Amino acid sequence: MKKLTTLLILLFVMLLSATTFANGSPKANSKMSYDLIEQNLLVGVHSENYGLKLSSVYRLGEMKSGKAVIPLLNILHTEKNEPARILAALSLYKIGDARGIYAVQRAAKFDDSERVRRMCANFYNEFVK
Repeated sequence: MKKLTTLLILLFVMLLSATTFANGSPKANSKMSYDLIEQNLLVGVHSENYGLKLSSVYRLGEMKSGKAVIPLLNILHTEKNEPARILAALSLYKIGDARGIYAVQRAAKFDDSERVRRMCANFYNEFVK
């Protein structure tokens, strides 16, 4: 009886692992996972939850997401909060897209906030180096 129980448990574990990893190669799963994460973060950028919004902006910059450039430009140009604009500029700098770098350069000259202008100038100068 004990051997039968052990055999059934072993068979169950093998069946479970076979169905879990049947989706394909790990590389394909990681690409799907990256796309899903990127898509969720893009949704988070538009959230009313300020913490979720800022963390999504930061993570998209860390991922160097090309899909995030337009939403980040929108935040840089329209957001009232300085920390959000600074974080959007930082993420645009990390992504390195020409549109984002140009927007950071312009914000360094024309943003209403001296703090945002200073931080954008730092990001732009670091990019130019």
